[in-house]
Amino acid sequence: MPKTSARLLSLLSLLQARRDWPGALLAERLEISPRTVRRDVDRLRELGYPIVAFKGPDGGYRLDAGTELPPLLFDDEQAVALAVALRIATASGAGIGEAAVRALATVRQVMPPRLRRRIDTLQVTAVERPASRPAPRVDSGVLLTLGATVHACEVLRFDYTTAVATAPASPVPPRRVEPHHLVTWGGRWYLVSWDLDREDWRTFRADRITPRIPAGPRFVPRELPGGDVARFVAARFRGSDGSGDWPCRGEVILASSAADVAQYTHDGVVEALGPARCRLTLGSWSWVGLAASIGRFDADIEVVGPVELKDAFARLSCRYADAASTPDRDETVPGDLG
Repeated sequence: MPKTSARLLSLLSLLQARRDWPGALLAERLEISPRTVRRDVDRLRELGYPIVAFKGPDGGYRLDAGTELPPLLFDDEQAVALAVALRIATASGAGIGEAAVRALATVRQVMPPRLRRRIDTLQVTAVERPASRPAPRVDSGVLLTLGATVHACEVLRFDYTTAVATAPASPVPPRRVEPHHLVTWGGRWYLVSWDLDREDWRTFRADRITPRIPAGPRFVPRELPGGDVARFVAARFRGSDGSGDWPCRGEVILASSAADVAQYTHDGVVEALGPARCRLTLGSWSWVGLAASIGRFDADIEVVGPVELKDAFARLSCRYADAASTPDRDETVPGDLG
């Protein structure tokens, strides 16, 4: 029979792995008697773990939620994953940076030396946005409120601050939405919801939301267009109709190798046509934007289609020609100044 301390750790690990454990199954897994299981459960209770017993044909035990956080048990992979997550939490925009630093110090302190060395050698740098576009901080209480309404399927009422704050002519009523998902995109938090007043899907920045309490009635969740929240959000920011594709997509042949083009193309398809020639299919939010994006490869371009892309290149060529012919501000022509 294993020693008591080893048995307690094994028992705790099993109780954390699933919700309900029949007593007989616990005894079988630990290779001890049901009576020893009962004694070990009592010892864990004395240590602060809220373990409840349930009756029935397969009566057993459940690790319940308590009023205080007892000591937790993690395996090696869980401990490393937790430390990495805490390291990058400072750049999440969730307003938990300081708490994450303190939590990481607490976790590291109780780790065995072998795991502590792994954590110390795994230096993860969380890179935030440049100072010119700082990622907005969201109060963690707001995130918890939004997450709770999403989970409970409750109508959310909130005040929303626009990008440019102006004094309204009359009081602005709160927004009323059916919250669907809380997501992050580009360092910011967004709430994907069905707007009850506008009868359409909307995406709101969480840092501009001030929830109103209490929440509204429960609702039956609607089907999100496309069924995938990641594709839906990406499509909305691209300006498309929610299908997940760019509103403008074109095809060109570049006088450049596929390897050189592919390393700078994150959302396109590159096909090699030779050592210094490739086909590129790419999308963008506008035809002019797509043409400008393709022009950055500094290579001769052959437009395969569509015609809207050819027209966009024509408009850009005129703009660039005008820009090139504009005199420098420092240049002065004799006779211009009297």
